[in-house]
Amino acid sequence: MERHDVIPVSRATGDIADPQTVARLDPADHVFHLAARTFVPDSWGDHTGFLGTNVLGTANVLAYCKRVSASMTFVSAYVYGKPLRLPIGENTPPRPNNPYALSKFLAEQLCEFAAQSDGTPITIVRPFNIYGPEQPGRFLIPTIVRQVAAGGPIRVMDLAPRRDYLHVDDLVSLLMATVGSVQPESRVVNAGSGESHSVSEIVDLVQEVAGTSYPVVDEGRARPSEIDDVRADTTLARGLFGWAPRIALRDGLQTVVTDRSQ
Repeated sequence: MERHDVIPVSRATGDIADPQTVARLDPADHVFHLAARTFVPDSWGDHTGFLGTNVLGTANVLAYCKRVSASMTFVSAYVYGKPLRLPIGENTPPRPNNPYALSKFLAEQLCEFAAQSDGTPITIVRPFNIYGPEQPGRFLIPTIVRQVAAGGPIRVMDLAPRRDYLHVDDLVSLLMATVGSVQPESRVVNAGSGESHSVSEIVDLVQEVAGTSYPVVDEGRARPSEIDDVRADTTLARGLFGWAPRIALRDGLQTVVTDRSQ
């Protein structure tokens, strides 16, 4: 097991968009930058807020990295928009299709610039759909699990969209693999399972794990700029870091169902 001294940063530390928040931190060798506003539906109603946190916040973290000579792992997002082909590799041109994705892509540009101008070693990780225990209840999988725990029915906006789901523990293992493997430049890697599953399949798997068969209601409401299917090409992460996801979707959903029942 690896051991590191950790400087924790949370909302209690301050607003990441305020330069003083990170300026007060003690020096570190490596920074995992995950501070962000993340819920896509909220981003449509608060473009400025998402840009402030996700872009200005990243600029402040990069200034800290330059000051203390730290390397950084930046946790970005799915920024590819509607893909022309599957699976989606890192060389696919980014086409952000919502304000949240746009804010993350702009933050990536700041990272690229810092790597080039300041020599800050940066790994940019683009997670697809992350899930796991304690995920906020407004996201899809916790919503389904909550409805199952309540005795049904299960109501979703749209059963059709397919996504590439990666358990949070697998994401953490990839993030940890980036430490000590930094280069004096920036690089981008996808974080995904390499498989896609529909909302309908997620509902079925959750019910299978929970041992239920509640009725399912499809409201038939597509989200703005909905994407039909995404699937990550993770060849680069495997090659650079020897990383591969280890948690099968059914097993990962079991951890969420179990966490909800405790």
